[in-house]
Amino acid sequence: MSYLSLEINKEGSNVSLNFFGEFTIYQVNSYQSQIDKINLNAINELSINFLELNYLDSAASIFIHNLSMQLKKQKIKVDLICANKDILDILSLVENYKKKTTYIPTIKTFNIIEKIGKNTLDNFFGFLSFMAFLGKLFINKIKYLSNIKNIRYKEIFFEINESGIKAFWIISLTSFLIGVVVAYQSSFQLKIYGANIFIVDMLGISILRELAPLITAIVIAGRSGSAFTAQIGSMKITQELDAMKTMGFDPYIFLVLPRIIALMIVMPILIFIADIMGIMGGMLVANLDLGITSELFLDRFNETIAVKHFFIGIIKGPFFAFLIASIGIYRGLKVKDDTQSIGLNTTKSVVESIFAVIVCDAIFSIAFINLGI
Repeated sequence: MSYLSLEINKEGSNVSLNFFGEFTIYQVNSYQSQIDKINLNAINELSINFLELNYLDSAASIFIHNLSMQLKKQKIKVDLICANKDILDILSLVENYKKKTTYIPTIKTFNIIEKIGKNTLDNFFGFLSFMAFLGKLFINKIKYLSNIKNIRYKEIFFEINESGIKAFWIISLTSFLIGVVVAYQSSFQLKIYGANIFIVDMLGISILRELAPLITAIVIAGRSGSAFTAQIGSMKITQELDAMKTMGFDPYIFLVLPRIIALMIVMPILIFIADIMGIMGGMLVANLDLGITSELFLDRFNETIAVKHFFIGIIKGPFFAFLIASIGIYRGLKVKDDTQSIGLNTTKSVVESIFAVIVCDAIFSIAFINLGI
């Protein structure tokens, strides 16, 4: 029985597939349909005859390989008859490739103790790696600032604009809304005790000391910290960092330190803006809900809120900025050679930055309370 350039002969329990001419991807489906008509349960041996075949492409080779493997699984003996060296070479190539890429499923077991131990070790070694990064950062920072010619003013001002100036509106709006929410929630309790005027004290201290620095740091961590990770990570994937090293440019001098210095400069300014907008939001609610005029609010604010509360919030800025920028850049340098790694490290950058900022703020709070500030 002939079908295109395939002839199938059956003698008892033996079947012979005789191929003629050329066997390419265009005949695979046709031959598959023809071979599917063979009752494999009724045969013991199958011969594949390539003596009259002139050409075999890769798709046809894979088809023959898969057919042979299927027959062998059903305990059917397969004989390959071929004298063409080129055809034998491509069949051998496919067979060797299939052997190398054979998937061996691994049995996944869930062991909570093992998982806790592994995560603990990963976090410990990750912490050591970050400490090594900070050490290298401090050494380079000393070298950077020791020679005024090393300072990249253009890059610093560019990063101030990108990381700080462009974040002005989102920080202003967020701080204003926080002031509104805090004042509105507090006004209910203050009305009960007739202590409306004390909303000024509460807003002034909470916003200046804690809320404005924290809100600013969280917004910058999500905006600029993640941007640092994505930028450095993309440069690592495209091998721009390697190219810079090859040309004799230190990435720490050109990429790392300008970003850190810029963020440390602009963060206190952003906190100052957050202070103003937060107080304005609270003052608006105090006027509308508690009947406290703007003049009365500001007079009370000047009388009761010491200037130290303002400086406590401002002082936190450079420390928060250093943590956010350092973690963002560190995570960018940890990106591997795939785009998925950028997303993973960007997520880690934001989470770790916010966590570090909260820990740092807690340390400041404990220290200031013990110092009586």
